[in-house]
Amino acid sequence: MDFSIRAANVEDCKDIARMVLELAEYEKVADHVKITQKDLEQDGFSKNPFFHLIVAEVPEQHKTKEGHTKIGYALYFYSYSSWSGRAVYMEDLYVMPDFRGNGIGKALMSKVAQLGLAAGCNQLNFTVLNWNKPSMDFYLSQGCFDVTADMDYHCMRCEGEALQHLAQP
Repeated sequence: MDFSIRAANVEDCKDIARMVLELAEYEKVADHVKITQKDLEQDGFSKNPFFHLIVAEVPEQHKTKEGHTKIGYALYFYSYSSWSGRAVYMEDLYVMPDFRGNGIGKALMSKVAQLGLAAGCNQLNFTVLNWNKPSMDFYLSQGCFDVTADMDYHCMRCEGEALQHLAQP
């Protein structure tokens, strides 16, 4: 299948917001999505963006029945490991179901890896839901490893009222 991977621009945010919701629906957490197209535009395309995006796009002749040509994306940002230095964190990797199995996810992930290496990163980090065996198998086939299983780490989070409470002096 013919497709291209490119850096996203602010005009892509409508499609990316749509795909963020599709990903959340797939992960069975659609009610957790709080961001909007405007948030993506502001947070990803301001003077100091919080994240970066790449999109997968197909030509018009392969568009979806709804008319979409943007059929996948990866959202990533740079982070830092106090042990090994620069890192890239891939928050989302998504390809619409009808387009899976065509190398698009691999191409998106490969592009994030290329961008990370070009920025001097020496690791790519991301999470995957424990029930998502197809994704876990894909990541393992790419040479990735399960940090939780291999290094006994757990991904932790603080949000909402707990975050507000934690921020109090």
